[in-house]
Amino acid sequence: MERWFAQRRKSKALELADRQITLAMDTVADLQRAVVASSKGNRKESESNIQHLSKIEHEIDELRRTIFEELTQDTMPPQDREDIMHLVKRLDEMADHVKDAARALDLVVRTEIPKVFWDPLVDMATKLVEVTQTLRRAIEALGTKPSEAKKFAVAVDKIEGRIDERYQEIKEHMIEHSNEMPAATVLFLRDLAEEMEHVADSCDDTADYVRILAATREF
Repeated sequence: MERWFAQRRKSKALELADRQITLAMDTVADLQRAVVASSKGNRKESESNIQHLSKIEHEIDELRRTIFEELTQDTMPPQDREDIMHLVKRLDEMADHVKDAARALDLVVRTEIPKVFWDPLVDMATKLVEVTQTLRRAIEALGTKPSEAKKFAVAVDKIEGRIDERYQEIKEHMIEHSNEMPAATVLFLRDLAEEMEHVADSCDDTADYVRILAATREF
């Protein structure tokens, strides 16, 4: 895995993996824009971002399969191929949670929820963009500066903790305001917050794996 991204022009698998990382980050950005639009009552803009997100997630699925096929033919060391496969799988899982969060949001915006929920939801979505960007820096640093990769991985963990605090806040609001909403709306809202929290957890799990890889590459 040494010099992963310095070697990307020499390896189609690495080039595709880099593309997958970019697309995974794009889905989170789309989700954030959709949540912000929803908080402002702009359902049309929210739906547009959700539709774009869904298209990207489909491409990520296709990329995952293509990457695995390329890795079986790549000349890189077996351990490097396995490490990349693990990262690709984790990023694919993260994108799945983003898609599920978007589906829940699409249902939430068809109902009405108390305004108190939008601030923590928007903040969660904004921090998801931050945590995914930090994760990307960690992955990119693996091939050149493992010690930097570990620092970024630690930063991912801290951001995930702040997202979890917002998730807890939303759950507390659900207790306080559950009687003001139909049961279906409560379920949609719970699914949205839960899937967003799963995105953060996926990033944190991936960062833990990056930290392990970085430790094996330090001299």
